[in-house]
Amino acid sequence: MTPQQPAAQWWRSAVVYQVYVRSFADGNGDGIGDLAGLRSKLDYLADLGVDGIWLNPCYPSPQADHGYDVADYTGIEPDYGDLAAFDALVADARARGIKVLMDLVPNHCSDQHPWFQAALAAAPGSPERSRFVFRDGRGADGELPPNNWQSMFGGPAWTRTTDADGRPGQWYLHFFDAAQPDFNWRDPEVPAMFEKVLRFWFDRGVDGFRIDVAHGLYKHPELPDWSGGHFNEHGFDQPEVHDVYRSWRAIADSYGPERDITLVGEVWVPTVTALAAYLRADELPQAFFFDLLLQNWDAGNFRASIDRAFAEIGATGATITWTLSNHDVHRAVSRYAVTRLAEVPEGIDPQVARSRPRGETDVARGVRRARAAALLLLALPGAQFLYQGEEIGLPEVLDLPDDARQDPTWRRSGRVDPGRDGCRVPLPWTSEPGSFGFSPADATAKPWLPQPDWFADYAVADQLGDPSSTHTLYREALRARKALFDPGDDAIVWLDLPDRADVLAFRRGDVACVVVFGAEPFAPPAEWGAIELASREPEAGRLPGETAAWLRRP
Repeated sequence: MTPQQPAAQWWRSAVVYQVYVRSFADGNGDGIGDLAGLRSKLDYLADLGVDGIWLNPCYPSPQADHGYDVADYTGIEPDYGDLAAFDALVADARARGIKVLMDLVPNHCSDQHPWFQAALAAAPGSPERSRFVFRDGRGADGELPPNNWQSMFGGPAWTRTTDADGRPGQWYLHFFDAAQPDFNWRDPEVPAMFEKVLRFWFDRGVDGFRIDVAHGLYKHPELPDWSGGHFNEHGFDQPEVHDVYRSWRAIADSYGPERDITLVGEVWVPTVTALAAYLRADELPQAFFFDLLLQNWDAGNFRASIDRAFAEIGATGATITWTLSNHDVHRAVSRYAVTRLAEVPEGIDPQVARSRPRGETDVARGVRRARAAALLLLALPGAQFLYQGEEIGLPEVLDLPDDARQDPTWRRSGRVDPGRDGCRVPLPWTSEPGSFGFSPADATAKPWLPQPDWFADYAVADQLGDPSSTHTLYREALRARKALFDPGDDAIVWLDLPDRADVLAFRRGDVACVVVFGAEPFAPPAEWGAIELASREPEAGRLPGETAAWLRRP
């Protein structure tokens, strides 16, 4: 254990549950999830056994990208409630021992943000425009974008403005939707504003932030053309971004050890080495390790990914922050259910294709594998983030009607990339028709995304207390995790099995975690101990294929 962060810090070994507020629970019947609905389910989350919740953006927003286009960083979206409702949520969560993390979006804001509206009304070269990335276009009449950068959602990363006299004007940069202009972090007003935002929410009792596009913010000052490939090295991961997180880390730490505030970076960079650079002792306490999420169902690939995490992130002294799901990727059940991949359409990023695969699926197989993967994840030392609905084994909704899709990637990709709506469909709390308990019985509107009929088969209410349900497996695993593993024990020892390349096994303390990736059953050696928990029922001491188990030696 290095001295960077003492083991006593709650987030080093926490299980944090991601709440996509819009789709979690609707308290007022308007078809949209809200803070009142979330408050009504806090006992459910406490009983599940999570240590904290992370709320996707709940700030005022036109919802062009459902909250990731922020119009006001110090308010609450009216569809979700108000500041009083937020304060009540934090108080109620704290009473149940649940920490609350918010989502901060510093790379860009909404085109309706007052700053951007002022920039549009101002002249080129003005202080108002300096807060964003405005440039003259190329070509004889400025009709071409300033460079060749592409949006992460498809299409050019530039949109041209129209001047007050109706003539075409400058272009502005947006690495996502055109309704999400990128800030210019080289303007001192931008970092100053975000430092005030951090303090505003920390003063209201927030326990930390997940930082959206944490590798963004700064762009190369000369905005050179992109050379192509998977990663735009001129638009992301610029060296100046590390100074931002040193500043933010100092602000978080200034609240003292009694607050124990964390910052979790969403950092998509080409290598784990680059990721580890964000986790130096005076920078981010945490950053998601997405590498494991991108692996297909293969024992060797999983082991190599885990080894990369320990070799690179472990060397910094930071905790490893694991996850297998979130609001941007296909649900684990559906990723692991693919039996035959469909051809990837031209223009789809390879990383997107890996995280949102499509093709022929076997959902039952996906459920088996996702349950096994959950036990693997929860046995690893470090922090784990779980996305809402994973604890009930919910598959991705892959066949949403085209007219129901709301993700801007669907539109900007020319309807080639179906987008991320399939993992954001409102949760089924009961098997009752209508909204499956997502909204009250007297709701005045349908859920904002349509729920398929088969959601009834995954209803929370029907899984509670069912010993074979995925919910029960998660609940038991979260309890066993606290009982069996020492949070200060941040190392694992691989248990090699030369005759079974399809079996992954490691020991952590007195507990062995075994995952059978293949179809053939596996009998763990007696010296590994007795089975404490398994994702499928063992048969005469043998683990079936596509099963994980925790064994404890006496």
